[in-house]
Amino acid sequence: MDAFWHFAKQMLRWRTHLIFGLIFAMISAGGMGAGIIAMQPVLDTILEPGHRGLPQLVEEYTATGWSQGLVSQSTIDALPEGPFDAVMWIMISLGVLTIFGAAANFLHQYLALTVVHRSVALIRRRAFGRVIHLPLKTIVSEGPTDAISRIVNDTEALSAGFVALLSKAVAQITKGLVALIVALITNWQLALVALLLMPILATVIRKLGKRIRRASERALSSRAGLYRAATEALQGMRVVKVHTTERYEAGRFGRINKEVLKQQLKVRTARAMAGPLVEMITVFTLGALTLVAVKLIIDGHLDKSEFMTVLVALAIAGASIKPITGLVNDIQQSGAAADRLKRLLGADPEPGHDVRMPKLARHSQTLAFDNVSFLYPGGSSRAIADVSLKINAGETVAFVGPNGCGKTTLLSLVPRLFDPNEGRVLIDGIDTTRVRVRSLRRQIGVVTQEVVLFKGTIRENIAYGNPSVSFEQIKLAAEQARAASFIDALEEGYDTPVGEQGLTLSGGQRQRIAIARAILRDPAILILDEATSMVDAESERLIGDVLSTFCTDRTTLIVAHRLSTVLGADRIVVMDQGSIVATGTHDELIESSPLYRSLARHQLIEHDERDT
Repeated sequence: MDAFWHFAKQMLRWRTHLIFGLIFAMISAGGMGAGIIAMQPVLDTILEPGHRGLPQLVEEYTATGWSQGLVSQSTIDALPEGPFDAVMWIMISLGVLTIFGAAANFLHQYLALTVVHRSVALIRRRAFGRVIHLPLKTIVSEGPTDAISRIVNDTEALSAGFVALLSKAVAQITKGLVALIVALITNWQLALVALLLMPILATVIRKLGKRIRRASERALSSRAGLYRAATEALQGMRVVKVHTTERYEAGRFGRINKEVLKQQLKVRTARAMAGPLVEMITVFTLGALTLVAVKLIIDGHLDKSEFMTVLVALAIAGASIKPITGLVNDIQQSGAAADRLKRLLGADPEPGHDVRMPKLARHSQTLAFDNVSFLYPGGSSRAIADVSLKINAGETVAFVGPNGCGKTTLLSLVPRLFDPNEGRVLIDGIDTTRVRVRSLRRQIGVVTQEVVLFKGTIRENIAYGNPSVSFEQIKLAAEQARAASFIDALEEGYDTPVGEQGLTLSGGQRQRIAIARAILRDPAILILDEATSMVDAESERLIGDVLSTFCTDRTTLIVAHRLSTVLGADRIVVMDQGSIVATGTHDELIESSPLYRSLARHQLIEHDERDT
């Protein structure tokens, strides 16, 4: 439970809300308790044979002490003399006191839930900020779903514990249990008869529950945006990191999180209203029954002192025992969620974001893999094994090999999506682990076979990672990517909404938007990971024309599966089982490398023939 109390301290940020909430809770408890507990001696005095009426009681209590002279004689003389009239006025007074107590209770619940939701929103945003800055290796090994569950579900469970902590007090629970025991010991039959009122209260609670449920459904609907934002960012983690948009994604999540908070604060009002309404109905119902019972007592059909003891005890119990059923479970469940959240927030962030680290100058000389090896978490064999390769600036290098040979993994080391377990990646002779990762990734453009588009407009997707670019620059990039023609044909043009994962567009259209995004970055290093493998022949031809122009004077690394792509490269690297087994031109490798010869005759040619 240490983690739960660690997060509970976050609520101290809103000390004013907490202080006023405590004051209102004390007013509510004090008013209700004082009023109902005072009923028995007052009624007992009034209903005794030869009783003293209200005028006599008030006169006696205001004769001495601090209350002396508090009530004028004319007011005392105006008080009713008869026992039934006196009781009726007492009940009216108690009703007024109950209304004030219920209002104070509403304000207590309102402020408590405000603190809870604001605290959880803050913790939720911090959790997402931590996840978006975790190493990709961590996300790959644990899966994005677990992170999403901690961000959304665990914070919701933590919220339930905070509600139990702030809106339900141990003192009220203890007082309620004692009062219920007293009622059952005094007259268990009468106490059980009084408990028959529970179906009436259950009906009221059910109706209130429907209102709360409807409001909660709207809150859950808006919360779906949190899942979407978190899922998109984490599933597209490669794109987020390569485009250095961690801050943008954290800001986007923060805006949706703010909308969820707005909806939850609406639910807060309905939940805060439920308790006071139930208390008011309980007290007024008991008040009406008291009037009937008093009539029976006057007629000699019921022992008044025993009845009043049970009545007062049940009234206090009804107001105090409400939270007991869910209190322990809520806090225990929240404790488990808090442990998971604390581990998440304590995880080491991705290295390379220290502002004191030097920035990497724009690449202009060489890119080198110096004896690098890499093993995925939980893997039994190395995905990359002792790879050394030097690439000159402006050179186009194609990587070929059987599926799973490590091509994509090797190129993922360049933007530091992963760091090698052994060896170094050098850009212009500088170890990439010794420079700021943002300065590295800003120089790299990546286009993969699985294009990641985010919910928004086409304009926003092209400008992703470049928020300061002008619309003219966006249009120019789209034209260079051969995307302007289909964008202009859309009814809303560049402001056309893009569905989740870009499913409202064809594969070729999504790919050209991704290329426009890369063009807009003006990268010194371009990584093409089977960029045309998922599109039709016509789209492949258009994309090929774009890339042939765009790759000029840029260091281009291509994971190739088409013979035409391989033939256009300056050099070909053949990989197998995580190692480089041959390098050279197409003609050289056809003569010297049996593996490349097999790939060229079967895998690479089959792709071209299938397109043809």
